[in-house]
Amino acid sequence: MLHPPLPAVVADLAAGVRAALDGGPAVAPLPRLHDAAPPPGTALVVRTSGSTGAPREVALPGDALRASASATHARLGGPGRWVLALPATHVAGLQVVVRSLLAADAGVPGALVAAEPGGHFDPEAFADLLGPALADDAPVHVSLVPTQLHRLVAAADAGRHRGLSALARCSSVLLGGAATPAPLLARALDAGVPVVRTYGMSETAGGCVYDGVPLDGVRVRLAPVPAPGLLSAPAEGTGVVEIAGPTLATGYLGDEGATAAAFRTDADGPDAGTRWFRTSDLGSLSPARPSSEGRGPRVLTVLGRADDVVVTGGVNVAPAAVEQALVETLPPLLPTGTGPAVEPCVVGVPDDEWGQALVAVVAVPGAGPGLSALAPDALGRVRDAVATRLGTPSAPRRVYLTDALPLRGPGKVDRTGVAAAVRAAEHG
Repeated sequence: MLHPPLPAVVADLAAGVRAALDGGPAVAPLPRLHDAAPPPGTALVVRTSGSTGAPREVALPGDALRASASATHARLGGPGRWVLALPATHVAGLQVVVRSLLAADAGVPGALVAAEPGGHFDPEAFADLLGPALADDAPVHVSLVPTQLHRLVAAADAGRHRGLSALARCSSVLLGGAATPAPLLARALDAGVPVVRTYGMSETAGGCVYDGVPLDGVRVRLAPVPAPGLLSAPAEGTGVVEIAGPTLATGYLGDEGATAAAFRTDADGPDAGTRWFRTSDLGSLSPARPSSEGRGPRVLTVLGRADDVVVTGGVNVAPAAVEQALVETLPPLLPTGTGPAVEPCVVGVPDDEWGQALVAVVAVPGAGPGLSALAPDALGRVRDAVATRLGTPSAPRRVYLTDALPLRGPGKVDRTGVAAAVRAAEHG
């Protein structure tokens, strides 16, 4: 079959990445932040999302990118055709390009399908993009963020099924960039969407843990120390996630101090000589589960960012757990005329009594711009539901509705922006 041509900007990017993987100049899809030259062997210079402060530039070696793409194909059952639905300025979109190049080398025809960059994600346009990709027997893989999946599900619930139906015909749908609400995941799985939840970041060449299990060659451990800034250690069995393996970045360009702090090599012990990347996330590892080949791998559960923890009244509260509780308890309490799907963000704002007050801002279809406070009776029921599930300190003291949350990257909510909007709404 004939495959639609790539948009010129995507074709040029793919050609540049191909050359970089073969030893050519490193590709930087965004204007450089530093004059520092990339280390030899660097294929991509990508920016972090800035979740821990100012964005940094990460140097990714060609070997790391190839290792990540090859391990992804191995996990998914082999190379296939890749559909680019994410910005190719961030690592998730760039890895779609890298995987497609390796797939083309393996003989997959039309290994990359992409729309013109920069457009708003629209379920109908996405269905049109997937149509030609699904026209033959080649496996089709897509990488999305939860916000995109949410729009596809919402469109289907409104009677526009083409996008979700096409997604269900794909061989795999990698879903990452942010936590996926359990109801959204359940709805997608019920529709037959082959979701694979991914965890990773720029420093690990993108997703390196799929459905809680590290890719081949990747190792995960938990640092047995409290996360910086917490008043007490994390709960027993949790720790700061550290990652090792062939997909790690070289480091941060122009910031040797940050590189030394994040990338560390064990000097002794059972992992002596192993280089680890310390994330900013808290996680837990389940006991190994039996498999047909013996004991299976331990499964990682990411509990949220260590630096997102809100200390309220001297108690550490993890926003991710509160957000999950809100997703499951809030929809029946919403005003008439708003959609059933919600996307909450829980932040701490300064408070004279509590130090930080726990506040939730919830994106709801039809809520309108700005922040509108949840009615007192509904707020009381939300607080009771969350307190019953997680304890009284985790119950938000205020809940606001809005039509959209600010973002700082593909699918990543800007928590600093949310907290600033709350302060502006409450204090002017």
